[in-house]
Amino acid sequence: MPASEIREVLFLVPGDPGQNTGGYRYVRQLVRALNERGVSAGVSGLAGQFPKPDPEATAALDRALSECPDNQVVVLDGLAMGGLPEVVADHASRLQLVALVHHPLADEAGLAEADRAWFFNSEREALSHVRAVVTTSPYTRTRLADFGVPAGHIGTAEPGVDDLFIDILARRRHRSVVTKEPKLLCVAQLSPRKAQDQLVQALAELWHLPWRCVLVGSTERNRDYAARIRDMIRARGLEDRFELTGELDECGLADCYSQADGFVFPSLYEGYGMAVDEALAAGLPVICSDGGALSRMAGREGVALYPAGDTFALTRQLTQWLASPETLQEARGHAEHAAGEVRRWRDTAADFQSALQRLLGPAPDSLFDSEWLEAREPADHRARSEALTERLNQWLQCQYAGPGGVPLAEPLVMADIGSGRASNALYLSSRLSAPRTWHLIEQDAGLLARGEARLRQIGESVVGRNLTLASGEMEQQLPAQMHVLTASALIDLVSDSWLRALTAAVVRRQAAVLMVLSYAGDFELSPTDAKDARLKELVNSHQHRDKGSGSALGPEATHLFCHLLRDEGYAVYVEASPWHLDGKDATVIEALLRGWVSAAQEQAPEASAWLDAWLERRLEQLESGELQVSVAHQDLLALPRDRSDG
Repeated sequence: MPASEIREVLFLVPGDPGQNTGGYRYVRQLVRALNERGVSAGVSGLAGQFPKPDPEATAALDRALSECPDNQVVVLDGLAMGGLPEVVADHASRLQLVALVHHPLADEAGLAEADRAWFFNSEREALSHVRAVVTTSPYTRTRLADFGVPAGHIGTAEPGVDDLFIDILARRRHRSVVTKEPKLLCVAQLSPRKAQDQLVQALAELWHLPWRCVLVGSTERNRDYAARIRDMIRARGLEDRFELTGELDECGLADCYSQADGFVFPSLYEGYGMAVDEALAAGLPVICSDGGALSRMAGREGVALYPAGDTFALTRQLTQWLASPETLQEARGHAEHAAGEVRRWRDTAADFQSALQRLLGPAPDSLFDSEWLEAREPADHRARSEALTERLNQWLQCQYAGPGGVPLAEPLVMADIGSGRASNALYLSSRLSAPRTWHLIEQDAGLLARGEARLRQIGESVVGRNLTLASGEMEQQLPAQMHVLTASALIDLVSDSWLRALTAAVVRRQAAVLMVLSYAGDFELSPTDAKDARLKELVNSHQHRDKGSGSALGPEATHLFCHLLRDEGYAVYVEASPWHLDGKDATVIEALLRGWVSAAQEQAPEASAWLDAWLERRLEQLESGELQVSVAHQDLLALPRDRSDG
């Protein structure tokens, strides 16, 4: 089934799909939003015990998959499929199976080591049988590298928030000040991973300050832990300060949010942390741990972060709120301002649908495969700006010398993103003087392995990382120490938000940037053809389609990157690096011609007839040796001014 024809999706979850936890609510809201986008989406529950399945669960998943028609797109919740790799394997060739992973099963808190190892091995095998994986956060996407999932097989659709929370914000704004006895809210199933015990301990230390705390969440799924929480509260004489509500319906939950003054989320680990976004959408300031994907909240307006599991740090954060009503009032103002930036479920559905289209569609065409990368390498190397390479070399020699001319103890760190076969790194390695270590970052595991091998063959030090750089995770994904960030033929494929995130990560490291061979929006063919201009117009329009990070910048990428870096004080240099192709580049020219026509036909299907005729004429000219092609590219070098040469 071509990606563009994906119109029906079935989600399978363990147990009752109506359960009121973050994962189940994610699926319900996503299904609703997909249906609003015209996708026929539904969700079915599976009987039995999960995630460590009993015979009833095994039979239920096998039966549900057996009832699906051939080629059906089926999204398996990680809780349902992680423990049943053999069932997933039995149906993998007949169905289009997609894993939905909130967080790996082995990352659940409180597991015995034997259980952790079993979950890890089982889920790793199950993931090897699915066609694609969608995660609910960039953090989890990166984590799946440890499970052997190729980065190119993973998409991400972060959660949104319900209209309910937007309505709550409007209601809360009528209450202009924090109450004399601040009411704290924590919404999460009572379980060891959610760490409500640490919240009780922290607040018990603050008994002398005014506060009340409401714990919303199921007390039935882990009754022993819920009883432990009640015992802790009773032992500390805090029965009149805590309220345990159990699960609430929508109206009850809305009341809790609208009456609260602050939100506390002490979870030890989250694959995303929907509750934090929901609290911000409702205008509540948040104190939360940095466990798992919650680390993405660092620096976010309205959120105070502390190290997961550090009860003393949690107590200190709570003290700032409870001992100073002015501080809590100020935090509330920041949260209300941040509310406008929270995602909606329609955004999640759009990301999810885009991920399915990319991951389940046909394999990438020759413009992105290994043969194409190999064919274009000589043309790439001929086109590049030697002047910018030499300027970078001089800057690196300055860096390597270090303060006072003393050599640095460690080699320079060079990060090549979207590294492919390491053509870019190979070119630079023969022209740079300073000792270095290459960090190759590539989503295609096969290309990454080939690139690592090529660099090691010439004696380079290499670290390979199979991942897809995500705008929300660049700070964690890029090397903490990085002297140079480089890429070839990349930034014209990325979105505005992605490039801004990359800029921020580079500036924090004060790294140099070398971006080469970015498409500049122009190509010329000789001899000319009356249809060339219209073809170019369609190709350039196609350049702005989503290539995996949002609407691509296309030819505008270098111009935007230049301005972003100059605004951060960088010295930026841009030079043309055009391809000039003739008969010796016949393989590259043919791939270009076919790629251009394919892109143009996607943009204007009604133009297929004249595009096919154009291609036929051009291929005949190529075969006769009379066709020449030039393609405009740009190279960009950016240097921090304090270490640049002016």
